[in-house]
Amino acid sequence: MLARVSRLGLHALRRATAPGQNPLASRRQQAEAVTSHLNHFGKTFFCSNTNATSNARSSEISVTFIDKDGEEKLVKVPIGMSMLEAAHENDIELEGACEGSLACSTCHVIVTDVDYYNKLEDPVDEENDMLDLAFGLTETSRLGCQVIASPELDGMRLALPSATRNFAVDGYVAKSH
Repeated sequence: MLARVSRLGLHALRRATAPGQNPLASRRQQAEAVTSHLNHFGKTFFCSNTNATSNARSSEISVTFIDKDGEEKLVKVPIGMSMLEAAHENDIELEGACEGSLACSTCHVIVTDVDYYNKLEDPVDEENDMLDLAFGLTETSRLGCQVIASPELDGMRLALPSATRNFAVDGYVAKSH
């Protein structure tokens, strides 16, 4: 059964990036294509009753970003996408100067609810090193590039700190990748 699931995942990935698909498609579109395909196969081959099919998990979660002025923006984030990517795709001012390569702390976010924070995987040493450089560090701080959307994070709220520590010139606005 595990081999079947692995083949389905590989098939979904190949379909999402198959010839004829736009090679410049956003990561959101690629993630949606893969999860849509996997959800189709999961419902078709692995559900034992109709009730399980109707209760299948969505391929997106809801995340609320709270900016430094307290304004909230609710966004839908595909499963598997980082919060940094989600912020960029939704015009949320989360810098990410190193483009998610764990070389800065400019995508610092604060998980507002400790229950959601506890659902995240533990940060790796490199993330902890970068968090030490973050402005306004809290007990529930993480790097947005390392917080990956998963079904158990549906409803999570992320606060953006009032500033970042970066060498960019004042007024610099990060561009979406």
